[in-house]
Amino acid sequence: MYHSISNAPGPTSIAPETFKEQMSLLASSGVQVLKMDDVLNHLAVGEKRAVAITFDDGFKDFLDVAWPILRQFDLPAIVYLPTDHIGKVENWTGANHPPRPLLSWDDVRRLKSEGVAFGNHTSSHPDLSRLTGDALCSEVDRASSRIEEETGTLPTHFAAPYGSWSPHARRVISRRHETSVSTRLGPARHTSDSYQLPRVEMFYYRDTRRWNSRLEGKGELYLRSRQIVRGLRAKISRKLTEN
Repeated sequence: MYHSISNAPGPTSIAPETFKEQMSLLASSGVQVLKMDDVLNHLAVGEKRAVAITFDDGFKDFLDVAWPILRQFDLPAIVYLPTDHIGKVENWTGANHPPRPLLSWDDVRRLKSEGVAFGNHTSSHPDLSRLTGDALCSEVDRASSRIEEETGTLPTHFAAPYGSWSPHARRVISRRHETSVSTRLGPARHTSDSYQLPRVEMFYYRDTRRWNSRLEGKGELYLRSRQIVRGLRAKISRKLTEN
């Protein structure tokens, strides 16, 4: 799970040199790198570990920085687009300051012609757990229609902004997509919900020694420690909100 490949501050940015080292280690590890279209089949019948590389939000630095590195190592990726913001800058809750620019539709079409896949990240990047009925359906359907209009391909994969869900949101997403990824930290397994697939947030693997250990099938204790810390932070946040 990636967002921005840049030197911008915050946990949704990873420095270009760190990203290049992560991809170099991945490419030389022997771990299979999947297209998102192949993930469910691999989870069902695959015997070896594999990864899929995902980017949320469609930042411009994907074109300028990430994609040249991915091409160097012949690695596929999917980018989830919040369509109302394409060609603009991030301005949703939690956005960086100064805001980072997003891809344009011309950029998206160029990248698609070069093999990049694109998924639905809603229209305006809202918290889906706060939406119901027509508002929720509109966020999903407007984004799908715009991506199809601009690229000629209807997106079949989804990522919920902030990883926020409700039972209703899951029903809406599952009727329109083959998969959806979440922000829940962890590896996807054959028992994982296809519409809340966990991901490994690569901000936690900026130390490439830890990433190399992960690729070797080690490092479970470190990942577990990050899961515990995130769980505690989520509980504290919920309590503060309730109070």
